[in-house]
Amino acid sequence: MRRLTAALGTTMFLGLLTVSAQASTVTASPDLRAITSASITTPEAYKAQLGPSGIAYLPVGLNLQPTPSGTWANSSLQVTLPTAGIYSLDLDVRGRLSGNPPVNAYIVARLLNVTSNAVLPNSERLITQIIDGNGGTAPYGVNTTAPISERIRVGGPTTIRLQATRINAVGSTFAADILSDPAGRTSFRFERTFP
Repeated sequence: MRRLTAALGTTMFLGLLTVSAQASTVTASPDLRAITSASITTPEAYKAQLGPSGIAYLPVGLNLQPTPSGTWANSSLQVTLPTAGIYSLDLDVRGRLSGNPPVNAYIVARLLNVTSNAVLPNSERLITQIIDGNGGTAPYGVNTTAPISERIRVGGPTTIRLQATRINAVGSTFAADILSDPAGRTSFRFERTFP
């Protein structure tokens, strides 16, 4: 139910709010008052209702160069979601690739539910890519950071781990890593957003 009238002295209906054009206050319908009466009044109460959250950083870099192209490797970055609920997962993943042209190579990262031994659907992200089709001897490399954002519902304590793979579509690389250092961190943040 939505009705707006521009004339003064009329009443506008905007969902659950009733606003008088001449009044300086907004009155809420009983439905909205019921919602706001259950609101949380302190940051501590808000945090207690939402529950656990945290952030972790990649403790040791992941060297993808020794693994065959297209092979998934486990990183040392993982978090444990401690209780049942819906969680928001947010990662920043820093990748490095170097190769000699001609080269087309890239790194993809994803999330693995270690507890159920299942990949989180649609969590794959392209982290970085190098493409240089010109011949030559000068090496070509990049460092980039890419985000991964997902939501997951868990029934109890659940461990989620970052995995990555290097894919050589053309040529090969001589460096392929997921890194975390003062030049750029790989991080994994989680927050329970609904019980």
